[in-house]
Amino acid sequence: MSATNPCILSRRQFLGSMALASAATTTARLPAGTTAAPMPELACNVYPWMTFYQRSGRDLNAEMRTALAELATTGFTSFEPILEDQSSVDTYAELLPQHGLKMVSAYMNSELHNADQAAASVDHVLNVSAYAKAKLGTEIIVTNPSPIRWGGPENKNDTEIRTQAKALDRLGAGLRAEGITLAYHNHDSELRLGAREFHHMMVATDPANVKFCLDSHWVFRGCGDSSVALFDAVELYADRVVELHLRQSTGGVWDETFAATGDIDYQHLFEVLAARGLNPLLVMEQAVEEGSPREHDAASAHAASYQALKAMLS
Repeated sequence: MSATNPCILSRRQFLGSMALASAATTTARLPAGTTAAPMPELACNVYPWMTFYQRSGRDLNAEMRTALAELATTGFTSFEPILEDQSSVDTYAELLPQHGLKMVSAYMNSELHNADQAAASVDHVLNVSAYAKAKLGTEIIVTNPSPIRWGGPENKNDTEIRTQAKALDRLGAGLRAEGITLAYHNHDSELRLGAREFHHMMVATDPANVKFCLDSHWVFRGCGDSSVALFDAVELYADRVVELHLRQSTGGVWDETFAATGDIDYQHLFEVLAARGLNPLLVMEQAVEEGSPREHDAASAHAASYQALKAMLS
């Protein structure tokens, strides 16, 4: 992410000079002669829209035009989709400008633990990412090296983990050469077995090549719903955080809407990052699962989440 992004710098200045407002406060009293900093770029990931649509028996891919029109009414200004190939970039290059939305970041799956497939996967991500930058100005590519993911019982062995880290570093170096930032992302499975996969991706890669997309709730859940583990991970790797995925839960179950208070103390997390002068892209990923409340549809939930996040930054 460019350090000269004016929206992000304004948030750094704001968070560094003032205490965060509570989520119930929408305005702050400023000293005479000062003005409020402009609202930073706030993005939304595609995954929560998938979960809301699935819960309603709807197909997000078939209704993407409708979903983006709804997203544009919620306040978010950037959309983080999953890119499969250049044709998916073309689709978003057509649709996003129609609704005044950007694609500052995008998510791409990669398969890097298998030595026979890693090189092709790296080349594919590089090709699609460069195309996305040229078409939509995309600055950050988030990847979760897979396919062993999403709660399956399989664990990667040491050889696969070492292979993956080397390929991840090559991918990051290649993206960096294109002016794009690579942000490593984990789910809960990477935190199993002493978090060996998660930690090796961080310690065995060059921080200049591989940054970190901190998905706070996956770290929290992967460590047995532990805030201690989450903030220890922040302490270890905060300086590499370029993107922050936001999701709140109550009693370990995902809420429908984001809030400052809940299982994760987001106000404290923001303060920790601000104290280090860090200014990650904020990406809402407030998804629903079995047991989540059922008071909102996708649009109203995201509008409420935007307002809660805006209150913390205003």
